[in-house]
Amino acid sequence: MDIKLFITVFGSVFLAEMADKTQVATLLFAADNGHARLTVFVASALALTATSALGVLAGGLIGQWLNPRYMAWFAGSIFILIGVWTLVTG
Repeated sequence: MDIKLFITVFGSVFLAEMADKTQVATLLFAADNGHARLTVFVASALALTATSALGVLAGGLIGQWLNPRYMAWFAGSIFILIGVWTLVTG
């Protein structure tokens, strides 16, 4: 296992997920005393694992036809556009 890659991916995903809609939704489910916290944790962990698996599969397939540098530019551009949109409409 490439530990540098592991740390980079873990850190990037961890920071990206902090205080996003997913974490807020999980927090709200866990705050409801009628919901078992273990169930909320397992369900949210499985959902994040499933979406990560889809991302890895899609990235692997798309990376066979597109240069990863172009994919990074595209993803970065989308993030910038979402940020600008959020600032303008917020």
